[in-house]
Amino acid sequence: MTKVEIEKQMRRLGNAARKAARAAAVASTAQRNNALSAMADALLKSAKHLIAENSKDLDAGRDKGLEAAMLDRLKLDHERIQNMADGLRKITTLDDPVGQISDMQFLESGIKVGKMRVPLGVIGIIYESRPNVTADAAGLCLKSGNACILRGGSEALHSNLAILKCLRAGLKAAGLDANIIQVVPTTDRRAVGSMLQMDDSIDVIIPRGGKSLIERVSKESKIPVIKHLDGVCHVYVDEDADLDMAREIALNAKTHRYGVCNAMETLLVHKAVARRFLGSFAKAIKKHKVQLKGCDRTRKILRSAKKASAKDWTTEYLAPILAIKVVDDFDDAVAHIEKYGSHHTDAIVTENHTLAMRFLAEVDSSTVMVNASTRFADGFEFGLGAEIGISTDKLHVRGPVGLEGLTNQKYIVLGNGQTRA
Repeated sequence: MTKVEIEKQMRRLGNAARKAARAAAVASTAQRNNALSAMADALLKSAKHLIAENSKDLDAGRDKGLEAAMLDRLKLDHERIQNMADGLRKITTLDDPVGQISDMQFLESGIKVGKMRVPLGVIGIIYESRPNVTADAAGLCLKSGNACILRGGSEALHSNLAILKCLRAGLKAAGLDANIIQVVPTTDRRAVGSMLQMDDSIDVIIPRGGKSLIERVSKESKIPVIKHLDGVCHVYVDEDADLDMAREIALNAKTHRYGVCNAMETLLVHKAVARRFLGSFAKAIKKHKVQLKGCDRTRKILRSAKKASAKDWTTEYLAPILAIKVVDDFDDAVAHIEKYGSHHTDAIVTENHTLAMRFLAEVDSSTVMVNASTRFADGFEFGLGAEIGISTDKLHVRGPVGLEGLTNQKYIVLGNGQTRA
């Protein structure tokens, strides 16, 4: 396809999505839930077809030399299709944020003023690899009253288009516009560039994927972006910490899963407890074969640790590698997080209530924790039921983005004939 043809195709998608967004916004909760249930049924009924289409993507991926881990993320089987269906049904059980009214109050003029929660409109989502994201993202957008344009990775095009047919079958079964959910039907990278310029059709862009994707989207988009670039998460072990608790929290934060954005990448330890804590921690983490990198004070305690460079303090390893720094005090720890962190998730381990409250107030991250593993920074763990990603932005949502994060608020006024004097 030529550049002009791609732009025309994307404009058609955008215009259809803008029209369909109205239908999504005014649909009742029951109608949206019925569509989600019908989507789940359609996925299960089409399992053989989904697996057959997915095999085309897997074969192409092997021919291109995709790594085993990437192929595993790409793969669909009966269990994963069942999980997609279960995920859509789970969304039906979540509270519907659309139309919720809050903060109503009578004013001296006699009017009553409050806020109503409303959909964002059309959400563009750009993501990589996992085809289950197609169902998850579409389900969350629909439940929150939005239309969506989905651009999955080129390696999953056959899978995503097959999933789209099931999702649209669910929309039709519920009497809704099939264009509420659309998938960009081309692997041409120019389609992403075109999509990022469609500020008259798309209200917000959400990128999910590697750093290069998110950097490109952030740089090129004319549309507001909900994103996070890195997950450089910290655990600070204070001098007043329960060191046994601190050891278990730090172990979990680092070793529960390595390739996730809420895994600890830097461990900060108060100098007063560094020798006692680091000896115990190093012994416990040794069986996990995590490579340790440390500052000079750390390496005097842990002789096997490699020397940490300045780059290590800003690196999201997503691997069994951990940077460790001994800090002078609480203020030194907070200053390090502010300078080198990514404003994702940071935790303190302490029995000092005053310092715990200061940490919550002073650390400017989307999630801040006291005496808990950073691995809890997740929509499901926070009781949101599901999430579409993690935001480290300050507008309009921070942290795990669930249904409420896919809506906004408008002021509403109720009167009985008042006029302004």
